[in-house]
Amino acid sequence: MKGLSFFLLALSMAGCAAPSNGGYGSTPQHTISQQEASAKIHTELAAQYYDRGQFGVALEEVSLALQSKSDYAPAYNVRGLVRMALYEDQQANEDFQHSLRLDSIDSEAHNNYGWFLCKRGKELDSIKHFMAALKNPLYSTPGKAYLNAGLCSLKAGNVNDAEEFLQKALTAQPNMPEALLGLANLYFTKADYASAKSYFLIFKRNNPSPLTAENLWLAIRIERKLGDRTTENGYAIQLRKNFPDARETQLMLYRQ
Repeated sequence: MKGLSFFLLALSMAGCAAPSNGGYGSTPQHTISQQEASAKIHTELAAQYYDRGQFGVALEEVSLALQSKSDYAPAYNVRGLVRMALYEDQQANEDFQHSLRLDSIDSEAHNNYGWFLCKRGKELDSIKHFMAALKNPLYSTPGKAYLNAGLCSLKAGNVNDAEEFLQKALTAQPNMPEALLGLANLYFTKADYASAKSYFLIFKRNNPSPLTAENLWLAIRIERKLGDRTTENGYAIQLRKNFPDARETQLMLYRQ
């Protein structure tokens, strides 16, 4: 369980919330009014500012969207994400629920609300929203919802469900780095070190970013369990060089 707790910490930012299309991509296209067109533009701008971490400007754009069309569901979805980032949890919860009351089949809203619930310790409640997102045949990024369902199932201690969801994420989006890393961690907690190494190496090949301290510490522990001291030392050198003050470096030095 100690290893699982560290794993969840390492994956705390791995899940996917996705406002970047303003809530579109999961519903059919239709002729829209001038008011809805304006609301859509401001909501998409709000999503872009959210992606950049400019939360104040994002909230201003959402306000303009709702001035144009007060019942525009995607605007509430994006505002929920902004308020989640600001830890205004009561308001975020209300916004996500309002968005889903206005459009109960919006897959992005279900996915984002599920991620909010999972991050706030309501993992079991979150799963039903990921599943609701996946029910929509027009949902363009099902791998995202499967990934989040996998990470949140693991956080809830449902390892078998987590494994199934993460494998489905890879089926939907082959070589998704977050799912590969999730499976590497999952198999490490199950003491299947050969599988953990296999998934970690595939993750490493497909991850566009440099390895983090968490990634390197996982790799070190896998190689230590497999008895490959040469490869372990290679990862250890990287960890000490690139992250001398990281918690993972201290854990490595303490455990050596």
